[in-house]
Amino acid sequence: MKYKMIVLDLDDTLLQDDHTISPRTKKALMDAQEVGVKVVLASGRPTYAMYDIAEELRLEEYGSFILSFNGAKITNCQTGEELFSSTLSPETVHHLYELSRRENVWMHTYVGDSIVTEAGNQFTNIEGEITGLEIFEVDSLIDSVKEPVVKVLMLEEESKLAIVEQKLQEELAGQLSVMRSKPFFLEFTEAGVTKGTSLNHLIEQLGIEREEVIAMGDSYNDLAMIEFAGLGVAMGNAPEDIKEQADYVTDTNMNEGVAKVVEKFVLKTVQLV
Repeated sequence: MKYKMIVLDLDDTLLQDDHTISPRTKKALMDAQEVGVKVVLASGRPTYAMYDIAEELRLEEYGSFILSFNGAKITNCQTGEELFSSTLSPETVHHLYELSRRENVWMHTYVGDSIVTEAGNQFTNIEGEITGLEIFEVDSLIDSVKEPVVKVLMLEEESKLAIVEQKLQEELAGQLSVMRSKPFFLEFTEAGVTKGTSLNHLIEQLGIEREEVIAMGDSYNDLAMIEFAGLGVAMGNAPEDIKEQADYVTDTNMNEGVAKVVEKFVLKTVQLV
């Protein structure tokens, strides 16, 4: 099989624990692009927080794409055009706020290129560190959200958030997509919007078949694209139930897992490695 697209989650997949791309992984991805393979970044991160990685991999030059906010936005790196955008209404955000209060968990969302929350907490601080976005603490989250937003996060310790996740997945079934991107991040987007559906939308526009796509990830918000892709790859650091759903399990993000897949399934077919 000749693969035409490699789709990569960022944190704990493409990126090492210090949020950098290893030299070996970068070389493998640049070599893949040189032979015409599209490298697509797919993350729960806001678009703004993915630009530096897209720039490092020269996605603008190679005409590639960013799937941000768990697939709620698709951006053409070459033109800056949004090919797809999904949002949540202010009323939906307000309802989620009431649910967060009921379940006694933290909540934040995004207004412009900033994170907005009512009270500082360690989990929102982690999101700020990962994305580089400024955090604004407001008196009322409801009063601060007057326009549609792309997604909402609820945040809490893993054991408690797992219970909230199951409860709200059942309660909001058919209304919203509900999934965890990290053990302490529970994400809400428009119903039916996942990295998998967004990836399908992109390849239909490009005339690429799903069998020609490799998708790699480590977490539950990656599962839809892992299951969708012709070659769905789970990282070695992924939970066991993610690995069970994947076509292939590679090494960890700290041991060149992405590079090993690109070298094995893409570059060897063109005799570059």
